[in-house]
Amino acid sequence: MTSKPGTTTTTRKRPAKSPEYAVSDEAAAYIADALMELALQFQATHFAQIRRHYQSITPRRDDDPWQLDMFGKHPPF
Repeated sequence: MTSKPGTTTTTRKRPAKSPEYAVSDEAAAYIADALMELALQFQATHFAQIRRHYQSITPRRDDDPWQLDMFGKHPPF
């Protein structure tokens, strides 16, 4: 696609949308605090399950003797 000399291409801006749920500043703070408390309680209750899941999806280290160790063993500080 070619354009005429001297013309510029502009991108369309999306119209600003108002939030779906309009709440006051105080209500937003209370809701955020309640959700954070709920998340923290959930994590405390289900910590072991969450940890097992993340361990199950973490790639295992390949202990191939031919693999070069780029970082080596550093002495502790």
